[in-house]
Amino acid sequence: MVGYDPGAQGAALSPEEAALAGSAAGMVTRALVSPFDVIKIRFQLQIERVSSLRPAGKYWGLFQASRCIHSEEGISAFWKGHIPAQLLSISYGAVQFASFEFLTEAVHKATAYDSQTAGVHFVCGGLAACSATVVCQPLDTLRTRFAAQGEPKVYRNLRHAVFTMCHSEGVRTFYRGLTPTLMAVFPYAGLQFFFYNVFKKLLASQQKTENSGGNIQSLISGSGAGMISKTITYPFDLFKKRLQVGGFEAARAHFGQVRRYRGLVDCMAQIAKEEGVRGFFKGLSPSLVKAALSTGFTFFWYEFFLNAMRNMKQRQKTEGFTKDQRER
Repeated sequence: MVGYDPGAQGAALSPEEAALAGSAAGMVTRALVSPFDVIKIRFQLQIERVSSLRPAGKYWGLFQASRCIHSEEGISAFWKGHIPAQLLSISYGAVQFASFEFLTEAVHKATAYDSQTAGVHFVCGGLAACSATVVCQPLDTLRTRFAAQGEPKVYRNLRHAVFTMCHSEGVRTFYRGLTPTLMAVFPYAGLQFFFYNVFKKLLASQQKTENSGGNIQSLISGSGAGMISKTITYPFDLFKKRLQVGGFEAARAHFGQVRRYRGLVDCMAQIAKEEGVRGFFKGLSPSLVKAALSTGFTFFWYEFFLNAMRNMKQRQKTEGFTKDQRER
């Protein structure tokens, strides 16, 4: 089970091992879901209406957008910004899961609350995600810029992007969109861990067993948790993406209309006025697909790697005990 479990069998894992498992889970998951992330970002940044009935913008459907990106930019476009995205996933997974394991253990030792309840997981999951967000926001901004740019490219590589953004926009540009990100990430991650806990226990009770390793229960529970939490908090993700490409309007002209926002409130007001309430949910369809796969695979691989490390430690412990017995 994810989180500190005082009743778990086997050797306890350190925060470093939780960070390693989180990094590995993030790396594998990112490689699998990157195409959906690129499509989602393109929809989020589109000012024109997203509709297959009266298409006004460049992208108006999931399959249409996929074909368009593939024909104009090639298959590699679905992995634009993959290097900063991988750095983001590896770093974010390490900080988030290490923080989560630490916080749930602290709750268990400092209070009377059970560390394996859904409520504790909601709070600890939200706080862990906020910590990871503050650490990893610059990588998220870089990932968004790379995914947003068309042809010809504005940034040749990661080093060029960092240098150009620092020189032309200042260091603060790497933290654009941080406010809506933090506002969204606490309930989003909290709900992920909350519903994952609920679904995992529900599935385990129905099967009369609870397997803490990476298995189909983890994948199903994570997918359901990801879709529910993403739907509830989606508008804040859209606001973040719009703010992150501020000062990047020239590279967006090829895709359609562009807008400048003075801040979060102005961004929300302009979207509501020009695009309506539906504008807050542009790109929701690919985002839900991505959220289901991303969250499901993240928990699946996290528990898989945790279980592998537990088994390895247990095997080493057993072999050491056997060796001592022989020497005696």
